[in-house]
Amino acid sequence: MQSTTYELEVGGKIMSAVFTDLASQASGSVLMRCGETAVLVTAVMGEKTVSLPYFPLSVEFEEKFYAAGAILGSRFIRREGKPSDEAILSARIVDRTIRPLFPSHLRREVQVVVTVLAIGEEDPDVLGVIGASLALGVSNIPWSGPIGAVRLARRTADGAVLINPRYVERSDETNDIELLACGQDGTINMIETAAREVDEATIVALLETARSVHESLVSWQREIITAHGSEKQGLLPPETPAPIRELFASKFHDLLRDTIFSNRPGKAHLYTLKDEWMTVAASLPEPVSPTIVSDYFEQMIDEVLHQGIVREGRRPDGRRLDAVRPLFAQAGGISPVLHGSGIFYRGDTHIFSALTLGGPDAAQLIDTMEERSVKKRFMHHYNFPPFSVGEVGRVGGQNRRMIGHGALAEKALVPVIPPVADFPYTIRLVSETLSSNGSSSMGSVCASSLALMDGGVPITRPVAGIASGVMFYDEAYALLTDIQGPEDEFGDMDFKVAGTSVGVTAIQMDVKVSGVPVSVLAEALTAAKAARETILTTITDAIATPRATISPRAPEIVTLSILPEQIGLVIGGGGKTINGIKADSGVAEITIEEDGQVFITGTNGTATAAADRIRALTKRYQVGEVVVATITKLATFGAFAKLDAYNEGLIHISEIAPVRIETIAGLLTVGETIPVVVSKVEDGKIGLSIKRHDPDFYTRRLGTNTA
Repeated sequence: MQSTTYELEVGGKIMSAVFTDLASQASGSVLMRCGETAVLVTAVMGEKTVSLPYFPLSVEFEEKFYAAGAILGSRFIRREGKPSDEAILSARIVDRTIRPLFPSHLRREVQVVVTVLAIGEEDPDVLGVIGASLALGVSNIPWSGPIGAVRLARRTADGAVLINPRYVERSDETNDIELLACGQDGTINMIETAAREVDEATIVALLETARSVHESLVSWQREIITAHGSEKQGLLPPETPAPIRELFASKFHDLLRDTIFSNRPGKAHLYTLKDEWMTVAASLPEPVSPTIVSDYFEQMIDEVLHQGIVREGRRPDGRRLDAVRPLFAQAGGISPVLHGSGIFYRGDTHIFSALTLGGPDAAQLIDTMEERSVKKRFMHHYNFPPFSVGEVGRVGGQNRRMIGHGALAEKALVPVIPPVADFPYTIRLVSETLSSNGSSSMGSVCASSLALMDGGVPITRPVAGIASGVMFYDEAYALLTDIQGPEDEFGDMDFKVAGTSVGVTAIQMDVKVSGVPVSVLAEALTAAKAARETILTTITDAIATPRATISPRAPEIVTLSILPEQIGLVIGGGGKTINGIKADSGVAEITIEEDGQVFITGTNGTATAAADRIRALTKRYQVGEVVVATITKLATFGAFAKLDAYNEGLIHISEIAPVRIETIAGLLTVGETIPVVVSKVEDGKIGLSIKRHDPDFYTRRLGTNTA
C-alpha cells in the first residue's frame, strides 16, 4: 500500500492527513487522524452534466458502529440503519462549508462521503470538514478551497479558550460557549454555535481566534495540494447567447427591477415574471436551452437585487435595512388538551409550537457511535409541510433541513430550561411551520418560548431569534435585518442569531460567497441584538413570565430521595414491592436513579400517595425521636409495637418503668397506641422506650390496675 503522511499541530494535538491508495477509484481521498479518531473522506464527481437548476452536491456522514469498538443497534438489528441526527448535523456542517466554493454553474453530480473508521476523544466532524477540503483539493474537481475548520470552547471558570476540545472537555457545566467556525483567507463561511447567554464581544473575539487557526490549516493544506494534487477539470460556464441577453435588456430588465422592488413580500410575483420570460425566450428563432434561459434570469435577479440594495438601500418589500417585519405573539388559546402552546408571526412567517410534558421515563434514550445510553429530557422537533410555501408535496417524515432547523432551535432554548432538580419533567416541543417567508427556525425559537411559558415551565427568561443577511456589490456591502423572500434566496449570507435579553444562546451561519469578514459579522451581531430586543418585547407583552402552575392535563411529578442501599428495598424481589405501590396508588411510573433520586409520575394525587408509601417504607428512625406506636404482640421480655406500615420495634421490659419489674401483665394491651421514644437503632432493629417519654407511666398504670 502506498502511503504519504502530512502532520500539523493544532491546539497542542497532532492532526495528520494520510494519502493512500485505499480508495483508489475516488476522484480524491484522504485519511484524517487526530488522537484515536480516524475518518476516511472521499470525493467523486460524475461524468455527465445533469439538467438541474442547481448544483447537485450530496454529503454523507457515515457512522459505523465498529468505530466505537462496540456492537450497537437493536436486539434484532445489528447493522447500521438510517443516519442518526448527529450524523445528519455533521453532514450539514461539511455541506454548508464546502458548497459555496464550487463554481455556481457546475451541473455535474459531486458526492463527498465522510466515513468514521474509529472514534476516540476527538469529534470527527472537524476532521470531516478538513478531510473534505483536502479530498476536493487534491482531486480534479473544480473547487476553490482549501478551507479551515476549528471548534473552540471557552471555560467559564477562567476564560481559557480550548482549541478542538475533546469530548470530556465539552461540558455545559464547565464551558459557556462552544463555537465551530470554518473559513479561508481571513473570512468566515460557516458558523455553528451554542452558548449560555454570552455577549457579542466574546463571540467576535472567538471568531478572530478561529480565523488565526484557519490560516495555519489553509497554509498546510495548500502545501499538500501543491505536492499531491491533480489538475482541475476546466468546466467553463455555458455562454448566454447574445439574443437572450439583448431580449432581456430590451424587454425585461426594467420590468424585473420594478417587480423586485414592488414592496411586495415573498417571491411569487418573481415566479410569474419568470414564466413570462421563459415563454417569450422560447419564441426566439434560434432555440436556446431552457436551462440557460432559466439560469440567466436567476443571474439577473441576483444582479438587480444586489445593485438596488447596496447602492440605493432599497429592499424588495420597502422596509428599512434594519427593520423587522410586523410581529404578533400569542400564548395558549388553542385547546386545554395541550400542556402549552405559542403562536408567533414575523411577517409572513407563522409558527405554531406545542408543549408536551412527561415523566422521566419519557426521556429519549440516545445510543449512537458518539453517545451511548444517554437520556435526553429536552427535545425540540421542527416540521415544514409543503403548504407553508404554497406548494404540493410529500407530507410526513423528516428531511435533513427539518432535523437541522429543529436542532438549532433546541440549542437556542437549552440554556433557559430549568435543571431536573427544579423541574423533573421530560419536555418536548414541536414547532409547525404554517407559513414560511424567511427564517422559520428563528420563528420556532420565539413560538417555543411562548409555549414554554404558557405551560408553566419555569424558564429563566424567553429566547428570541432573528436572521440577518448581507449583500456584497463591487467593493461595498449592505447588512439586512430579518431577511425574507428574494433576500433569503439570492443574498450572500444567512446569519441566524438567537438569544435572551442577557446574551446569545445559538448562532448558525451559511453563505453563498467564499466568506464574510469578521468585522462584518461583528456589525451583524450588533444589528441582531437590536432586533432580538424588539422581538422579546413582543413576546413578553403576550406573556411576561411563566404561568404559576403547569396545565392540569400534565402529569404530576413528586421527587424524593432515598439512600442507595434502600433501592432494593423499594423495588422488592422481582419488583414485587414497587409494582404493588404502583398498583395500589395508580401512578403511571416510578423512576429510581442510581443515586437514590426517586421520580413518581401520576395524576389526581396518585403521585403523592405513592410518595408517602415510599417515604414510610424507607424511613430511618433516629434515636430520641418520639413516635406513636401500636402494640401488636406481648411477650415475657416486653412488647412489640408497630411504628408504621413497614417498621416495627421492641419495647423491652426494662424500658417500661424506671424500676425493675418482673412482668408486663396488665400494663399493656394489644391494639392500644402509646407514645414512645426511639432508644436505639442497630442493624435494622429498633428499640423503643416508654419510660423515657413518660417516667410516671408504670406508676399510673399500676395504680389504675390496683384500683
